[in-house]
Amino acid sequence: MPILNNDLKFDFKDITIVPATTSSIRSRAQVTSTYSRQIGSKNWINILPVIVSPMDTVVDSNNYTTYAYNSMITCLPRGLDIVIPKEGTLDYLFYSYGLDEIKELIKKEKNFRENILIDIANGHMSELVDVIKKFKSIYKSHKLMVGNIANPETYRILSEAGADYIRCGIGGGHGCLTSEMTAIHYPMASLISEVYSIKQDMLMENKNANTALIIADGGFRDYSDIIKALALGADYVMLGSTLNKCIESSGDNYLYGFKINSGIAKYLWNKGFPVNKKFRGMSTKEVQKKWGKTNFRASEGVVRFRPVEHNLKGWLRNFDDYLKSCMSYTDCSRLENFIGKPNFV
Repeated sequence: MPILNNDLKFDFKDITIVPATTSSIRSRAQVTSTYSRQIGSKNWINILPVIVSPMDTVVDSNNYTTYAYNSMITCLPRGLDIVIPKEGTLDYLFYSYGLDEIKELIKKEKNFRENILIDIANGHMSELVDVIKKFKSIYKSHKLMVGNIANPETYRILSEAGADYIRCGIGGGHGCLTSEMTAIHYPMASLISEVYSIKQDMLMENKNANTALIIADGGFRDYSDIIKALALGADYVMLGSTLNKCIESSGDNYLYGFKINSGIAKYLWNKGFPVNKKFRGMSTKEVQKKWGKTNFRASEGVVRFRPVEHNLKGWLRNFDDYLKSCMSYTDCSRLENFIGKPNFV
């Protein structure tokens, strides 16, 4: 008999963040909204809590440095293998592989780059658990990102297997039809909150437990959704649709239905012309064809054309200001102290 969970679940629009009773922070200038990460033995860099989704209408070989130099971790789409020109922020580049692909490469003892994403839709497969264990037993120092999941308990299993980052969220993305077509979903705000609670329980049970970083992936409609995800316990948010609407994204550019190159698109958009971007989910038949598949399966993604709304620097500046403002209200001067800490109603 099916089990019906009657516990109350919620999404971002159902909740608001409560300010601290009193806050010692007088200005956003007192707030640090980035993580400090060490590169090499001496160099430190600041990383925003934002990860670029591995979507080919968001990032490609022409613009990946734009995201990296704006302090964002970047996941490359499958099949894109870039030779990094120099060390630095580009060390925070993840290379994406499918499950079968990475299994074959492990057998061949491939010399992987340091950051790897196993990019699959269903992160609940027991086969993924086995692959994580095998990968981490061989490539101990490599960082491994996996997912996606929509069952909070799966977080514990994948963490215990050795995952370093876990993408949480299925069906909520703007390029995704999974929930609509398959009925699989878990309200994102509840999912993050419950995964964060499991993470804290694991650390209470064993302070040395491997607890993967939580990535909230998909379905963010505005700045407040992203900020709530972080406040609920996500270490990072993964963005696709939002970044696609930046003029710098890799989506094809169109003006009045005619395709134009990126340089002309940027010039015209800056002059006020209505430039549109192509956006597509990575499970669409278009992408299946791009990957060389001939036996197409039912698509769980969409193809859309949307107006360009912002440039990357402008969007990031606004996001940083709004995040810092929320942190000042909640008396959190450092990002690490904000994650999972504010109260909600």
